[in-house]
Amino acid sequence: MASSTGFIGEAFSMDSLEFMRWAAVRYDDDRFVLVVLFTLMGSQKPGGLIEATHEGVAAHLGYSRPHISRVFNVLEADGAVRKLQRGIYQLNPAASLRGGLKEPRKGEKKRSKTGTGDRVEQLDLLREIMEDPDAPDAFRAMAAPGAKLEVRKESDGEGKATS
Repeated sequence: MASSTGFIGEAFSMDSLEFMRWAAVRYDDDRFVLVVLFTLMGSQKPGGLIEATHEGVAAHLGYSRPHISRVFNVLEADGAVRKLQRGIYQLNPAASLRGGLKEPRKGEKKRSKTGTGDRVEQLDLLREIMEDPDAPDAFRAMAAPGAKLEVRKESDGEGKATS
């Protein structure tokens, strides 16, 4: 599987610690986004797929569905998450990918031997996203080679980010 200690713009890492650092600064003024993002990261299956509804995430975290829906909108606008269909989301693999073997989605045929699932190849998955006309622009932008994570905040000189 393609992996390294690199991040966006280089080869891609499976654990994406750099992404977590970016998210900590990006969402410093709205830390509930981090709570939901890390919940999604921990819930992902190989390939970054997450089977979850807004209602389910809300119940799991003890918040209302509108709070969760707002956060999903923020994460989708930033290109970190995209909705594939109702109840199926994908984390941007350039930001957070869990490697391994994934089972095909309902209705899809397995491409590999029985019982093994399909291996998640990070660079192949990124290529598929770049070629997917239904992928939102922000999601494709973050998956593009050479992409940079914008923090959109300035420092006040004391280590605290300001808007």
